[in-house]
Amino acid sequence: MTPDAPPLKTLEQRLLWLSHWMIHHANHLRPKVDGIKIGGHQASSASMVSILTALYFHALRPEDRVAVKPHAAPVFHAIQYLMGNLSRAAMENFRGLGGVQSYPSRTKDSDDVDFSTGSVGLGVAITSFAALVQDYISAKAWGRDLPLGRMVALVGDAELDEGNIYEALQEGWKNDLRNCWWIIDYNRQSLDGIVREGLFARVEKIFDAFGWDVVRIKYGALQRAAFAEPGGAALRDWIDACPNQDYAALTFMGGAVWRRRLLDDLGDQGEVTALIEARSDAELAALMENLGGNCVQTMAEAFDAITHDRPTCFLAYTIKGWGTPIAGHKDNHGGLMTQTQFAAWQKHMGVPQGAEWEPFAAVPDPDGLRAFLAQVPFFAKGPRRFTDARLPVPPIAVETEREISTQAAFGKILDDLARGGSPLAERIVTTSPDVTGTTSLGPWVNRRKLFARKARADTFIEHRIPSTAKWDFAPEGQHIELGIAEMNLFLLLGAAGLSHSLFGKRLFPIGTVYDPFVHRGLDALNYACYQDARFMIVGTPSGVTLAPEGGAHQSIGTPLTGLSQDGLAAFEPAFADELAVILEWAFDYMQRSGEGDPDERTWLRDETGGSVYLRLTTNPLEQPGKRQDDAFRQGAIDGAYWLRKPGPNCDVVIAYQGCIAPEAIAAAGLLGEHRRDVGVLAVTSADRLNAGWTAAQRARVRGTVGASSHIETLLQDVPRDCLMLTVIDGHPATLAWLGAVGGHRTVSRGVEHFGQTGTIGDLYRHFGIDRQSLVQAVLALSPGDRSALARRRTALPA
Repeated sequence: MTPDAPPLKTLEQRLLWLSHWMIHHANHLRPKVDGIKIGGHQASSASMVSILTALYFHALRPEDRVAVKPHAAPVFHAIQYLMGNLSRAAMENFRGLGGVQSYPSRTKDSDDVDFSTGSVGLGVAITSFAALVQDYISAKAWGRDLPLGRMVALVGDAELDEGNIYEALQEGWKNDLRNCWWIIDYNRQSLDGIVREGLFARVEKIFDAFGWDVVRIKYGALQRAAFAEPGGAALRDWIDACPNQDYAALTFMGGAVWRRRLLDDLGDQGEVTALIEARSDAELAALMENLGGNCVQTMAEAFDAITHDRPTCFLAYTIKGWGTPIAGHKDNHGGLMTQTQFAAWQKHMGVPQGAEWEPFAAVPDPDGLRAFLAQVPFFAKGPRRFTDARLPVPPIAVETEREISTQAAFGKILDDLARGGSPLAERIVTTSPDVTGTTSLGPWVNRRKLFARKARADTFIEHRIPSTAKWDFAPEGQHIELGIAEMNLFLLLGAAGLSHSLFGKRLFPIGTVYDPFVHRGLDALNYACYQDARFMIVGTPSGVTLAPEGGAHQSIGTPLTGLSQDGLAAFEPAFADELAVILEWAFDYMQRSGEGDPDERTWLRDETGGSVYLRLTTNPLEQPGKRQDDAFRQGAIDGAYWLRKPGPNCDVVIAYQGCIAPEAIAAAGLLGEHRRDVGVLAVTSADRLNAGWTAAQRARVRGTVGASSHIETLLQDVPRDCLMLTVIDGHPATLAWLGAVGGHRTVSRGVEHFGQTGTIGDLYRHFGIDRQSLVQAVLALSPGDRSALARRRTALPA
């Protein structure tokens, strides 16, 4: 296939039409049930159509992966429709329920989306981490058969305002990035205005500093031919000097205005005037709008010229709205062609009435085009969503000492896996934003090394300087060390968590980060879950239990994040044996991809699987001894179990989550002097308890009368007049909903304000989550207990 093959121009025009027709149909022809504008970004699609045509139908190979600019989604869907990968019904229902999505989505769209790109900038950055993951896999004995592809991002120039892009550039440089293309749609228009003059000259220096090749694609084939004519050099100089706003406005006004302006600026120069006057208004407009990014031949040639694997940035100059009546207008980002404009444009495009949805309408040789499409390399091997076999999970246990923290237990379990050499251990890849040692990954890294494509020795080892950390980089390494940028952490987890689908090689990505800084990467965490990436994030240490570190390092709202984030099963175990049970389950859960009805035992949708969030702590707790019974093991997975089961006359239930366990247990003992029966509910996952409860409620509404969730089963025998006290080292709303399950009066304790430095005891008392405060919270609720409370306040043990 040659770059100037006529089918590319034909395809470009078909994609321009189909993408704009689906938007027009959705906004102006499809029946509306409300008055809200549907939208669809016609102008942003038009600026990308030549780039996407050259990319998909000329440059790409099946092993390549693409993140499409969010606002160019209609062009992407038009490509899939043209190839027969998308139904007309889905196209007709663009931005409607069950139709193609507003922005490309791996989980919501039925066509071949590689990366979801709805959150601006993140779809760009993840391609660099996907390239890193590809290198990681290909360096391993089990991944050397992987064909290396290019990870390609199509970027709107306004996306370059997003800071995560520059964080990713730096991380790519540190990890010797290769096989990554970023193609910038440089239309110089954003939602609110025109891009500042000279901006990319500075951006280009940034790319160059981080080792990228920068390819400027400014002039199309028509312009280059004109520049070769007498007077062409002066025209080129005028184009180079023309401000962005002027160029956009002249484009919108058309050929006659172009002529007046050019003759005013360049007239009476003989050859230049002749060059201008030799063209009609329409021809002159076509010439001036023929920037490199709007010329499919030029784009194909630019792609062909790259024969190396260095990261490459293509700066493709384009016209926003190119080829349509709204080209160049500064308000065209969210604008739509009117009915009148579109009717005239349809006539211009040569599409007959009634044939708007025909893939090959207005194509002179449809059979020839079909034959061309049948040989396009990118589509030659069919669907590009892969799978990989599920790996067995070895038994996971931890030998607990008298006291141990969940963070230390996590490190021990990983170290045991590192020594065990199971197939699962071979596929674990850990990562951390410069907190590897302080989040207990050190033993794993010492055994499994750090990853680098080229080996780098640890100078401290070479010089025999004692150190607990062996910082040994090698291709076989299984830890990827990141800088202090939590957005990069979640983007890497997202890319590695898609390895089974993108590359057909399953990984088990595990990332560790200080728990409060989960929120620094929250956008990328949500983005990774929306992709249905499979990973484990370990937030540790957490809460005000990290007392001496102060409020900046003490998390409050992260349990609520775990409760609310779709695609993420959140756990906060208190004891090491709970963590072992959860981890064994989690490694299997991360591999699931089935469909089906909820498990009627719990009403959790465990068939589909997902990612896992562990909130751990550094505070060592006395362990409860060996527990192997099914109620404990299954309860830890489903979200809760009775640590102290209540009797028929229960007065109080204390429900706790996480490391606050000793305070809850001690409070139950103290309350035993005043209450007939006190139950203690160990909650390991408020997230899974709540998910099961709400699912069971929905099932009952739909007619499944016997639907009952795990938490409803646990609380079914608790008397209605029993008081429920919930406590967590985190926001109290995490557990406050438990009272609604059975209609129990509930008191919720937790942390609602920024912490401060101090001892654990100081801070627990300050926030009212210590054992004495919990007892007082219960006794203060009934008049009969107030006198006893007054007598006890000074007598309670510290």
